[in-house]
This record gives sequence, C-alpha cells and structure tokens, in this order.
Amino acid sequence: MKLNLIGALAALCLLPGAALAQGSAKPNDAQIAHIAYTAGVLDVEAGKQALAKTKNKAVKEFAEGMVRDHTAVNKQALDLVKKLGVTPEDNDTSKALTKAAAEKRASLAKLDGAAFDKAYVANEIAYHKTVNGALETTLIPSANNAELKSLLQTGLKLFQGHEQHAEHVASGLK
Repeated sequence: MKLNLIGALAALCLLPGAALAQGSAKPNDAQIAHIAYTAGVLDVEAGKQALAKTKNKAVKEFAEGMVRDHTAVNKQALDLVKKLGVTPEDNDTSKALTKAAAEKRASLAKLDGAAFDKAYVANEIAYHKTVNGALETTLIPSANNAELKSLLQTGLKLFQGHEQHAEHVASGLK
C-alpha cells in the first residue's frame, strides 16, 4: 500500500511527461489548482484519521497541524480560483492521488497504537517529500498566473516545515 501511494505521488514529479491525458507538455493552471487542492484534501483526511486513532501526544499535535494548515491553504486556493474565475480541472494525477490515498487510509485503518503512529508519520514524510518536490520542479514552474504561483510558493514553505516536523516526530517514536 505504501508503494501505491508513493507511486501515485511520484506521478506528480512526472507531470510533464506522463500524467496529463490532455497531452499538454505541462499542466495548465486549472490542472495545477486541482492537483494542489487534492493533495491538501488528502492530507486533511489523513490527519483526521490519525486524530481518531492515535493516543500519542506528538502524533496528535502533528495531525492537528496537518488538518489546520492544509485546510487553511485549501481555503486560500479556493478563494483564489474563484477570484480568477478558474475552474479546477480533474486530471489523471489528481485521480491517482485520490485512489492511492484511499488505499493508504484503508491500510492504516488496520493498524493500532505504535504501529499506526509509525506508519502514519512515515507516510507523512514520504508524502511531503514528494509533494514538495513536485511543487518545486513542476507545479510552481508551470503555473502561469502570478497569484497561483505565489500561493504555491507559500504552500511549499509551509509544507517543507511539515516535512521537517514529521521527521522530528518520527525520531521520537519507538
């Protein structure tokens, strides 16, 4: 299951070559908005699952931060696309992310206690590494609208902090 999620996330890094069925050389702003929004929604869902399952204080605080921060960024993204009159466009990448995340949540649902905590935090590290890489190498450079690009850059800084926080939490788990 972890490999499925990582494989789907890796598709984010390969956007120009393969992920968009529309055949464009790079994703357009509507596709970028949908990919970024989908990635945020999926991390909110993962955080909510962790909040329902964990009893570990550090994991709970981390999950609360994921829900809070990704909800806030997604609200900004929705406000921006509404302001710009852009309709986020579903695409193969956002569909693959959604499918892989559902599989990962099902896998995590079977775990409890320390096993859940370790698997959840490890997944968050991998997820943020991949999404951050996609933001840096594909999504930000491909964005045409300056406000969208700026929002993605702000998100990247925040999500790099999430990756570091997850690594810190992981180092404290036994």
